[in-house]
Amino acid sequence: MATLLHIDSSVFPSAASASRAVTDTFRKTWEAQHPEGTVIYRDLSASPVPHITADAHTAAFVDPATHTPGQAAAFAERVRLIEELEQADAVLVGAPMYNFTIPSTLKAWLDNVILFGRTAGDTPSAKGTPVTVVASRGGSYAPGTPREGFEYVQNYLAAVFVDMLGLELDYIVPELTMAPQNPAMAELVPLFESSRDRALEDAAVKAKALAERLAA
Repeated sequence: MATLLHIDSSVFPSAASASRAVTDTFRKTWEAQHPEGTVIYRDLSASPVPHITADAHTAAFVDPATHTPGQAAAFAERVRLIEELEQADAVLVGAPMYNFTIPSTLKAWLDNVILFGRTAGDTPSAKGTPVTVVASRGGSYAPGTPREGFEYVQNYLAAVFVDMLGLELDYIVPELTMAPQNPAMAELVPLFESSRDRALEDAAVKAKALAERLAA
């Protein structure tokens, strides 16, 4: 049966997180399609992975037989995260926008799993794996909006997931998520609600279609 690697990075709990609400819908739909399947779940806010250190970086480029104890321990953690990615049939990532880009915890996970000569390079080891990213954001950064030029989440993740890791990328983008909390955005609440409902519907539809495709 299929394995889903589910990554959340919102600092907020499910009840207050736009991205978690959508990834939860996606995951539940996936599990309904694959009741015998496996979900590997990482909550990077509750349990952050280590940031890349000199030991973790240099260990990737030298003979393992020459690793210092520090290099061996740091690289073993990277390999564990890399293997989770390689063994997944599909990946689901909650990537809210914080200060125009992804959370630092998600960047740390990416820094660990990007390894040239293995997951990145000429023959990426997870090439072709479908990844669905829930890129929630407090405002709107869509093409044609005043803040289009400040959108560094989708642009960055496309460069990483597609250009470096060779994955098959799809987005779900709930936006204007700050409208209910920000009085200055009160008139945008209906647009937020529409975006939220569409994102939840997209999550269910995309999860079911992907599950059916992988089961075929």
